[in-house]
Amino acid sequence: MTEIPPAPIQVPPAHTAVKGLAAVVGFLVLVEVASGILQGYYTPIYPQIAEHLSISEGDVNWFEAAQLIVSALCIPLLARLGDLVGHKRVLLLSTAVTVLGSWWLAFAPGFTTFLIGWAIQGAYVVWLPLEIAIVHRRTRASGRQELLTRRGAAILVGSLELAVIIGAVTSGLLVETLDMNLLLALPAVVVTAVFFVILAGVEQAPGDDAGGSIDWTGLGLVTVALGVLMGGLVLLRLDGPGSARGWLTIVLAVAAFVAFWRFEQRHAQPIVDVRLLGSPAQWPIQLTAFLFGIPVLGGQIPLSTYAQADPAERGYGLGADPAFISTLIGLYVVTLAIGAFTLPLTTRLLGGVRRALVVACCLVGVGYLLWLPFHDETWQALINMGVAGLGSGALVAALPAAAAAAAPPERTGIATGMTNGTKTVGGAIASAIFAIALTATGSLDAAEKVAPLSGYLTVWAVCAGASFLAALALMAAPRHAFGDRPEVTEIG
Repeated sequence: MTEIPPAPIQVPPAHTAVKGLAAVVGFLVLVEVASGILQGYYTPIYPQIAEHLSISEGDVNWFEAAQLIVSALCIPLLARLGDLVGHKRVLLLSTAVTVLGSWWLAFAPGFTTFLIGWAIQGAYVVWLPLEIAIVHRRTRASGRQELLTRRGAAILVGSLELAVIIGAVTSGLLVETLDMNLLLALPAVVVTAVFFVILAGVEQAPGDDAGGSIDWTGLGLVTVALGVLMGGLVLLRLDGPGSARGWLTIVLAVAAFVAFWRFEQRHAQPIVDVRLLGSPAQWPIQLTAFLFGIPVLGGQIPLSTYAQADPAERGYGLGADPAFISTLIGLYVVTLAIGAFTLPLTTRLLGGVRRALVVACCLVGVGYLLWLPFHDETWQALINMGVAGLGSGALVAALPAAAAAAAPPERTGIATGMTNGTKTVGGAIASAIFAIALTATGSLDAAEKVAPLSGYLTVWAVCAGASFLAALALMAAPRHAFGDRPEVTEIG
């Protein structure tokens, strides 16, 4: 098929572009429903999973670590593949891998096999960036690409957050009535169905098969660098903050990242476009994603363990049981969905994307700051997480779209994918730091220890500080990086 020359630009009518976008987003919403179920389904039943596998509840942290490692390693490859062979094809590939991991979990007989399945399931981490790249590509002839991309992202993230509620409530209700193998099979059924939804409902966009090559050397270098970094963090979890081998491993990881960065700067088609990521329009967005990963990923398990802590025994905590954790998750995620769905409105009211993102970062920071004085009652926890949730929902929706707006068309996949990649790395680092703050070594054979309240206060303070730093980082980006144009205020 011959390429259409750029001269005759035939922009379809606005209603046609919006109608076509609605059809694509409609199918992608189903993908995010599956993603939300995966992200919410397991949290209320971690103690039951631990009992099913005959492990301690503390060992569940290893599942998070394994999935974060695999997610961080697969994002550069899958995002780059999306730019080369088409975002739909890679979305199908990552969904097939997630299907494999999900069914593996349903029948895993022990800790090691479950850990492998959980890690494989982490391929879903690239779904949202690939979907936003698909929306961005399909709206390029509309004349309102950035506006429509943000609207599509808001709908997708809002759907994801609502599905988190569905997943959490469902598992919380069924855990006492279903066999654990059957209970774990339900998410696998959902993900399998979504694979066929993508296959039948999402078309390959024209120009998605642009061709090119994969920088395998760069991929190997970043894999080594991330692997060594994660290994160093695991050593710090095992041995504590005074571990000489842990810090030495992290120093080696920094050296590996420096070698990777220099190699990528010289490569014609890098696996990670470090020149793009280091540009004035892009680095503030990626740094914001990294810092945002600290509260949104690293802060999850501490919040869960604090909520389940018995105040009669420890002098702190909310004393919530697993069923009530589902309710807390549901109420929190409602605020994330509100933050995502109202993103286009807040962008218009605040006069631009940058201001909306800065306000979102500040909301997350304020929400975690509120934990410092107010953490004794359930209603206080709900208010704290509600404030943080409003900002978090907006950031989850806006960051990939902002990265796409600041990237050339042929690099939208890697730009949006790296927002999830940097967020994942930020969450992994925070997870190790928080484990140390809570005096939990993470060792498989360590005796269970009760974390002091001061450890939780440290976690909340770090989450708040990271959020405010993210707001400052966004102020360093040029205004045009966010695609703020006069037509952004138009209502289609």
